[in-house]
Amino acid sequence: MRPRHALLALAFFTALPAIAADNRLDAAIGKALFDRIWVQAPSSTLANDGLGPLFNEKSCASCHSGKALSAKITPLQDGTLAQRGLATRLGDAHGVTDPVYGRQIQPRAVSGLISEGAVTYALPEVTGHPLAVIFAPGRGDLAPETRLGPRQAPSLRGIGLIEKVDEAAVLARAEQNKSHPDGIGGRPHFIAVDGKPVLGRYGWKASAPTLSQMTSDAFMLDIGMSSPLAPYPHGDCTSAEPDCLAAPDGRSPTFDNEEISSEMVRLLNAYLKSLAAPKPVEPPPPGAAIFAAAGCTACHVPSLPARGGGTVSIYSDLLLHDMGPGLDDGVGEPGVTSSEWRTAPLTSLAFRRDADRRFLHDGRAATLDEAIRAHGGQAMAAKTRYEALVAADRAALVAYLETL
Repeated sequence: MRPRHALLALAFFTALPAIAADNRLDAAIGKALFDRIWVQAPSSTLANDGLGPLFNEKSCASCHSGKALSAKITPLQDGTLAQRGLATRLGDAHGVTDPVYGRQIQPRAVSGLISEGAVTYALPEVTGHPLAVIFAPGRGDLAPETRLGPRQAPSLRGIGLIEKVDEAAVLARAEQNKSHPDGIGGRPHFIAVDGKPVLGRYGWKASAPTLSQMTSDAFMLDIGMSSPLAPYPHGDCTSAEPDCLAAPDGRSPTFDNEEISSEMVRLLNAYLKSLAAPKPVEPPPPGAAIFAAAGCTACHVPSLPARGGGTVSIYSDLLLHDMGPGLDDGVGEPGVTSSEWRTAPLTSLAFRRDADRRFLHDGRAATLDEAIRAHGGQAMAAKTRYEALVAADRAALVAYLETL
């Protein structure tokens, strides 16, 4: 018989559909799930187990620090970086994953298993270059074609806005861009869902079509927990890791026969949707016009039409752009090459002013100025105009971005 506290937790989650009618209550419960420290299965508390067997972190909040912002990437005295909020994706330029280590290195393991190895990150010696990644493998060598791509946990503020954008508006931008004088290009990333193509919106490479899919993928890949949209109770473990595949899991009929139920995903999403982006400063600062004149708004589109009317301000076109060799880390994803990146929404820069916040997919840039200068490929014309600005205008542009 389970201890009384486990029964209470089970009753609580069983009753969630009945009690979670109010949006604020939904968000509060979702926040608790976001902060929850998960434990390995089996445990006496049914609602808490399912961690791993191999994993990056034990909670969402471990990577998305503060008010669900991007990771704080803190330099240590030895020149390396504190690893919270950083993960290492694996693959070749076309998204073929490593046969042993899968999509991502899992540097932690539950009791009784060995991890996939130790990962050390260091800031680049040359400004604008990628983070250095040193991997000490724990389960054999990587495949010769496998590359390592560090990824920082992105800010989640304003993330609920992305799903509101009208797909037709994104496709229209892609069509318009074909004749753009800067040659910015950009293409939508379609993902097959139940045999039908659906627009990818979330992730550094637009790899998830919905917030629910993004949340489910993060649980599976980073924490090692299954859900109806990512039904893999052993996370990213591969057939070359039989000890991981044989480990106990936390699947339960209470949670849709998975470790995280669709209702838990919904509640976590309610919390994420409650994380509002800053309201636009009125009137716009002088840097807004400079940002537009430099050509930055061709991709970082200030607002797009919303489904059902109105507009959505996310400063992105949600398209994939080839950003050139400087931002190419060699790790692609299915349907997305290693040099292509979804235009990052600029919806939380106002919250990210402390010294430990870094920018771009791998956190290589310490400042917004460095991030802009690292652009290349289809963003080269806008980057060149930025660099040609007088110092005062560059400062005004950055100051404007810090209000977003």
